[in-house]
Amino acid sequence: MDINVFFQTIVHYTIDVAPALALGFFISGLIHEFLPDDFVAKYLAKKNIFSILWATLIGVFLPVCCLGSLPVAVSFYKKGARLGPILAFIVATPATSITALLLTYKLLGAKFTVFIFFAAIILGVIMGLIGNLFSYEPKAVGKTKSCCVDECSGDVCTCERHHSLFSKIKSVFVYAFWTMPRDIGKEILIGLFLAALITSIAPIGTLIKLYLGGAFGYVFTLVFGLFMYLCSTGSVPLVHAFVKAGMNTGASMLLLLAGPVTSFGTMLVVRKQFGNKILAVYVITISIVALILSYEFSLI
Repeated sequence: MDINVFFQTIVHYTIDVAPALALGFFISGLIHEFLPDDFVAKYLAKKNIFSILWATLIGVFLPVCCLGSLPVAVSFYKKGARLGPILAFIVATPATSITALLLTYKLLGAKFTVFIFFAAIILGVIMGLIGNLFSYEPKAVGKTKSCCVDECSGDVCTCERHHSLFSKIKSVFVYAFWTMPRDIGKEILIGLFLAALITSIAPIGTLIKLYLGGAFGYVFTLVFGLFMYLCSTGSVPLVHAFVKAGMNTGASMLLLLAGPVTSFGTMLVVRKQFGNKILAVYVITISIVALILSYEFSLI
C-alpha cells in the first residue's frame, strides 16, 4: 500500500465532501426541528397508496440513518400505523437522505443522484404495497400524554420542545452539528477510510477491474450490502472508489440502494416486530427490486 496515496486520498475526499456534509447536516437540523411530529404520524394510519407515498417521501427526507429510523418506525407502528407504510418508511429512510444526495452529486454526479432519489421512492412504494398485502392490523393507539415543556417524557407528548425561536434555532445547530455527526460520523469516516484504502492498494483495484466490472459485480455488491452496515452517506465515497477502480456502475448503484436498508439491526427489528415471514419478504423484495433498478441504471 502506498501510504502517501492513502493520506492524499483521505485529504482529497475530506475537502470534497465537507461542504456537502455541512449543508446536508444543516438542512437535516431544520427538518428535525420544524417538522411537526403529529404530521408524520397522521399520514401512516391508512391502508392505501397515499399512506405509502407519504411514508416513503417522509422517509426519503427524514434526516436519520437506518438505525435511527427503527425506533421511529416502531413507535409509529405502536401508534396505529399500517404495516405497508411502516415497511415503506423503514426502506426509504436509510436508502438516501439530503446529506447523501448532496454528497452523491458532489462525488458521483447528477445521473447517480437523480436515479438514487427516484429509485429509493420506487423501492419504498413497492415494499409498502407488498406489506399491505399482509393482514397485520395496526396496534391500538394509546392516549396522548399531556405535559409541559420541562416535563416531556415517555412515548408520546404533544407539548412544544422549545419556548422561543432562539431555542429552536439553537436546537437546529445542535442537531445538525452535534447529533448528526455523532450518529453517522463514524460510518462516514469508515466509508472515507475504505475508499482511500481501495484507491491506495493496487491489487484491490486490479481485482475490482477484473472481477467486478461485469455480472459478478452485482452478486458481490448484493452480498456485501446484506452483510455490512453502510449508512447512505458513508457508502457514497466507498462507491465512488469502486467506480474509479472499474466496478460496473449498475453494481455500484446496487450497493447504494441495498446496503443501507439491509443492516442486521434493521432485519432483527423487522423479525421481532413482524415475524420471520415478513422478514423474508422484506429481504427478498429489496434484493429483487434493487437488482432490477440497478441493472436498469447500467443501461442508461
